[in-house]
Amino acid sequence: MEQIRLAKKEDAIFIAMLGRITFTEAFGHLFTDKIGLKNYLDTTFNVDKIKKSLEKENNMYWIAFVNKLPVGYAKLKLNSTSQFVDALNVSQLQKIYVLHDFLSMKIGKRLQNLLLQKAAESGSEKIWLSVYEGNKRAIGFYERNDFKKVGTHQFSIGKDHFQFWAMEKTLENI
Repeated sequence: MEQIRLAKKEDAIFIAMLGRITFTEAFGHLFTDKIGLKNYLDTTFNVDKIKKSLEKENNMYWIAFVNKLPVGYAKLKLNSTSQFVDALNVSQLQKIYVLHDFLSMKIGKRLQNLLLQKAAESGSEKIWLSVYEGNKRAIGFYERNDFKKVGTHQFSIGKDHFQFWAMEKTLENI
């Protein structure tokens, strides 16, 4: 049985664990600096940091369960402008992560739909995201869902440097 719901502060521990595992599943093999990766995971997916993030008014998280086990999550940041997006009222799709074993269940698509609906309801004209240029699966997913590439930028973790695409989607048709 599958359930997706808005995350609560008490879910921070699930989100932290899911974040560490899914990030490592997707990108761990790309890192030459394993200490840099560990430091990034410890900082980014810190339970207290995620609790504080859950309390922020502009942040919304959803968490997905299968048979009561947490298997994925998504994060929306309302009112989050970008140098790549030419609109005033913009939101950011910050994260959609699903454990590898559950990708075939299309949970990511359902998480995205909830996130897009909420962004549109908030009055956002557009939504944007950053995606690693080598993540062809994610890029294909976003392109199939009408996101368009609008720029590139670099991001460094430890000693490793990565090229990212900025992508946007107009929300008027949601």
